[in-house]
Amino acid sequence: MPDTQPILSLKAVRKMFGPQAAVDSIDLDIAEGEFFTIVGPSGSGKTTMLRMLAGMDTPTSGDILLRGERINDIPANKRPTCMVFQSLALFPHRTVGQNIEFPLKIRGEAPERRKARALQLMDLLRLPQSYYGKNVLKCSGGERQRVALARALAYDPQILFFDEPLSAIDYKLRKTLEKELKDIHRETRKTFVYITHSLEEAMVMSDRIGVMRAGRLVQVGTPQQIYSTPNTRFVSEFVGDVNVLPVSIGHDGKLHDATTGLHLKAPPIPRDFVQGHMVIRPEFLRFLESPEQADNAVSGRLYNEYALGSRIQYQVRVGDSVFVVEKLRQQPFTGRLDDEVIIGWDARDAILVTD
Repeated sequence: MPDTQPILSLKAVRKMFGPQAAVDSIDLDIAEGEFFTIVGPSGSGKTTMLRMLAGMDTPTSGDILLRGERINDIPANKRPTCMVFQSLALFPHRTVGQNIEFPLKIRGEAPERRKARALQLMDLLRLPQSYYGKNVLKCSGGERQRVALARALAYDPQILFFDEPLSAIDYKLRKTLEKELKDIHRETRKTFVYITHSLEEAMVMSDRIGVMRAGRLVQVGTPQQIYSTPNTRFVSEFVGDVNVLPVSIGHDGKLHDATTGLHLKAPPIPRDFVQGHMVIRPEFLRFLESPEQADNAVSGRLYNEYALGSRIQYQVRVGDSVFVVEKLRQQPFTGRLDDEVIIGWDARDAILVTD
């Protein structure tokens, strides 16, 4: 994340709809030039939060600051920001060039300057200059996404807001556009604030991620921090596959697994920890020849396997529980379905959470 003063700050921001708090007491600083992504399930408040940041809704209480100036009551069209909507909101009967030039035309810039800027942005967005006179309806979905982003950049905004712009695009194109958006962010050095329900999108593109639940930001951090050190069970499960064991401190002062009854070796246990969950990512579980090969080990039955491109996931049933083990495809494993297997993990690879 760039080492600068915040361009955008939220101070105890709340948005009420009747008795319901859609956004509940959010404090957040976003640095200039940062790619900040807000993720969360449907109903978590992320869209309401973005609408307030963009000036489309007004907070019930709290303050939104742009470079230290309160902007709560400044409408969207008076702010130095721009929104790229999921629907794109392009003018359907205009050309690619006319769509991109629209904000420049509104400002009264001369036609030749408008065209020069449009062609410059088309180059940046990898749109052929021959598309300048092409009707936007004849463009593919990915091309229309690029046109919408070029038009947003034509405003020369200080901050670009993105409302799930890739959610309706097929997987292969979405992967391509994720990388292109990250490249464009690097080239333009603009501040991007992006919302999505896809943690995978956020992990690919973002400098930092804010995870929302029930109107609150439950964790903010880099992609690596969110993935490796989630602070709640909700965050750990939202960010990819996990193995979650209910655990508690027994009378003997040791950590007990409530499912298997095993004593578990764990990372340093917080002083106030009494009960909660142990989280282990599938890639940290491994198949063992004997229990002594890992700090923690359980025996079970190899139930199923799933090919995931370069990775393979295995399901292992241990009593009524199911563990997920993940290996790279090139790592040899000779087990067969219904085999009795031993799986294990080391204490340093587990995470303890209280929620």
